[in-house]
Amino acid sequence: MAEIRVLVVEDDPIAADAHAEYVRRLDGFTLAGVARTGAEALAFLPPGGRSAAPGKPADPPPTDPPAGVDLILLDMNLPDAHGLDLIRRIRGLGLPADVIAITAVRDLQVVRSAISSGIVQYLIKPFTFSAFAEKLTTYQGFRENLTGQAASTTQSEVDHALAALRPAAPQAFLPKGLSEETLRAVVQHLRGLAEPTSALGIAESLNLSRVTARRYLEYLAEQKSVRRTPRYGTRGRPEFEYRWAR
Repeated sequence: MAEIRVLVVEDDPIAADAHAEYVRRLDGFTLAGVARTGAEALAFLPPGGRSAAPGKPADPPPTDPPAGVDLILLDMNLPDAHGLDLIRRIRGLGLPADVIAITAVRDLQVVRSAISSGIVQYLIKPFTFSAFAEKLTTYQGFRENLTGQAASTTQSEVDHALAALRPAAPQAFLPKGLSEETLRAVVQHLRGLAEPTSALGIAESLNLSRVTARRYLEYLAEQKSVRRTPRYGTRGRPEFEYRWAR
């Protein structure tokens, strides 16, 4: 699958640089650009989006605009427009980019309005890289599920796609000895595999012990997040292989 092109829309320079660096650290994502205003954000989008943000004159488009934007990380408080107005503008233009709100705004009405406008995630500042990675990784799974389908779909496929937007398991409910960070690494690795793998395969790829890898895989199997099937043709203790439940 092609890398997901991400546009960071954030007026605070320090936060913008941090979010851009976070994007660069994630496999499967590439930074399309950074915009500091609503007008700059629209300038990164296809020609239909290059008019001004509501009530403001248009900024000139980038001299070398990116080939496209798949995902927008959008702050709600911009100097020339509210994030909700920008989302409505993007939707009104029929642009296909998805939006994750990244903001300090906790007002419930804004959250509700953002959800009704079609955002796929809402991340409240301040947050850690771990929380950021979780939101983008779950979005990645959602996008992969939809991209892999034909022109029509089934209820099961839709359910799997929407389920990908939910984290594999909140840290509070993890069994003793399992960490959220390692679980997220195992989930991300499984999602990127085209073929099933074993506990040994996970252990070697993520530099874990085989016993540790098996504990995470068995936990995910119990949660119905992965499918576990016997691997035949090997001697000794039966071995299982695991595939992400798409």
